[in-house]
Amino acid sequence: MLSACAVIPPSPETLSHRPATEHPRSRAAEVAPGPAPAPPPTTALESGVLPGPAFTSFAIDAERARAALTAFRLSCPALLRRTDGSGLTRNDDWSEPCARATAWPDGDAAGFFAAQLAVVQVGDGRAFATGYYEPEIAGSRTPAPGYEVPVYKRPPDLVEGDLGDFFPDMKGKKIRGRVQDGKLLPYHDRGAIEDGALKGMKLEIGYAADPIEFFFLQVQGSGRLRLPDGSVIRIGYDGQNGRDYVGIGKLMRDRGLLGPGQLSMQGVMAWLRANPVEGDAIMRENKSFVFFRELTGPGPVGAINVPVTGGITVAADPAFVPLGAPVLLQLDRSEANGLWVAQDTGGAIKGPNRFDTFWGAGDEARTIAGGMSGRGRAWLLIPRLAAARLMNENGGAAARS
Repeated sequence: MLSACAVIPPSPETLSHRPATEHPRSRAAEVAPGPAPAPPPTTALESGVLPGPAFTSFAIDAERARAALTAFRLSCPALLRRTDGSGLTRNDDWSEPCARATAWPDGDAAGFFAAQLAVVQVGDGRAFATGYYEPEIAGSRTPAPGYEVPVYKRPPDLVEGDLGDFFPDMKGKKIRGRVQDGKLLPYHDRGAIEDGALKGMKLEIGYAADPIEFFFLQVQGSGRLRLPDGSVIRIGYDGQNGRDYVGIGKLMRDRGLLGPGQLSMQGVMAWLRANPVEGDAIMRENKSFVFFRELTGPGPVGAINVPVTGGITVAADPAFVPLGAPVLLQLDRSEANGLWVAQDTGGAIKGPNRFDTFWGAGDEARTIAGGMSGRGRAWLLIPRLAAARLMNENGGAAARS
């Protein structure tokens, strides 16, 4: 996703100064190691949960509440079916809110969220949000001069497994690769695929005109190919090669290749175009490669297999947010403030209160998503039954420091 391409400003460091006069102590005491730091939380439950402000205090406007209620209704089948990896909710917790949502009047959508769900804070509540969108790039069904970048569907030799099937403490950790001579090997990386590792397998959905535009379409996870006759092929995420994602924006910043005015998707793309040889090498350092399927129907589809909505859908880490749950954001980017619904995930969207806001398609969506880097606070909306249970079981569920 774009989130990993955007350059993230470094957090301020805490400076410590040795006092002019030190307290007498032995050399052994100076070098003796302190207690080992606690491991980072792996779920929302481990992060700690606190009750949040009343929903009405957020003053969500009626139109946004209505759009969020529509998205929540679409998400309910997933909430009732999927195992919640965050540890916050159980499937049956959502039964009553989902049943009520079906018949709740759109004109009082804000009333639904206030009455049926509780606001909770995960961890310290400090949030970071980036943006993504549905790009449209020039493409062709068949290879032709100017259309030479293959857009591949998922290869049949790409295999996936859950390490939890072998090691219970690694449940949910996926591994992808290919089998060769009876051995499971890593799948071809970006460089190998671009050099023709999949050529001849008849996997091409179409061909993109611009390798840089296609690279960023892969980062977004879905998009549109605008054909020479004006028609459109819509494509959506259908797997990844199992290689680690490398955010090239951060990589370029760390190498001093980007200045203060270039810290956005647009700035990264401009540098890549101005430095084609070095740019190609940098893009290949992101060994992750995304495969697609052709889509029909409304809008791109998110991780819970429902269409995502610009200005309403966020991608989140399912270990910290029940997918389908509403999210409240208050950030230093006003356009991202308000009520959202977690309907998607992303390879770079990891950890508590980390979100990727979806902005739809078109030039405005591209501009907002490409420059989105918001910090502030986040809250989740979960069933009141689940919130009460969490508070009772954890004695107030004090947030982890």
